[in-house]
Amino acid sequence: MALTSNPARPFGSVLTAMVTPMTSDGDVDLEAARTLATWLVDHGCDGLVLNGTTGEAPTTHAPEKADLVAAVVDAVGDRAAVLAGAGSNDTLHAARMAEQAAEAGADGLLVVSPYYSRPSQEGLARHMEAVAEAGGKPVMLYDVPARAGVRIAADTYARLAQHPLIVATKDATGDVAAAAGLAARTGLAWYSGDDALLLPFLAHGGAGVVSVAAHAVPDAFAQVITAWDAGDTARALKAFRTTLPAIAALNGAGFQAVMAKAAVEALGVVTGRAVRMPLVAASDDEAAAVRAGLVDAGVLAVTS
Repeated sequence: MALTSNPARPFGSVLTAMVTPMTSDGDVDLEAARTLATWLVDHGCDGLVLNGTTGEAPTTHAPEKADLVAAVVDAVGDRAAVLAGAGSNDTLHAARMAEQAAEAGADGLLVVSPYYSRPSQEGLARHMEAVAEAGGKPVMLYDVPARAGVRIAADTYARLAQHPLIVATKDATGDVAAAAGLAARTGLAWYSGDDALLLPFLAHGGAGVVSVAAHAVPDAFAQVITAWDAGDTARALKAFRTTLPAIAALNGAGFQAVMAKAAVEALGVVTGRAVRMPLVAASDDEAAAVRAGLVDAGVLAVTS
């Protein structure tokens, strides 16, 4: 297993919500995925999250998801935790995804709140428990009310934390104060689901980040964590500030998968920035704006 023995950071501290590379024809490019996963781990990521929103999970199919997990696990071995998304508003479908991800070698699962259907808290809890049991792997919950339309309530968190497989959450609520109290109450490892809130989450006892911008600045995020753990908050802040142009470039427009693909293309890690509809690949102007953000972040040289 690539999971850590530290219950405060069961999945590591810097996790990239990895894009799913695709060919110009729209096929999943497994070799490019291997290359990208290896590059991310070489540059400081100790966890990868596959088949999530940034991985275009709504438009990839079951065999593709399983093949992606198997390819990335093979590429990075035990150097990083590999989590696989098992998200759906159909509980049986999510459970099947969990089973398939586990069979493909995933170390853990990311289980998002059922989106669009807006279930009750009882339904939300039962869904997450069912998916966890189907997969049989350690679970990171994912609370993202802006996309799901429902927020995990405090009492629901307390219930879910009693499940032996549920060990962490990715918090994309933006509510840092609530996160501090919930982490203390539940004992779950609390990961920021918002790049820009990494330092506040760490200050409130957070474990790390599940990041989009880490596609471009994984080393800097790793430096933030290292400095924070050493008690050098000034150095952590200095390192974090270098990531801000990349955070803005990859997240600012709200199309993270699109801009993250433009970023790894600009860095020369992956060729092409194809996505599947309804997403549309970054235009040349958008790609140029991403490049400018990477230049400002110091990870890409200025070109004439």
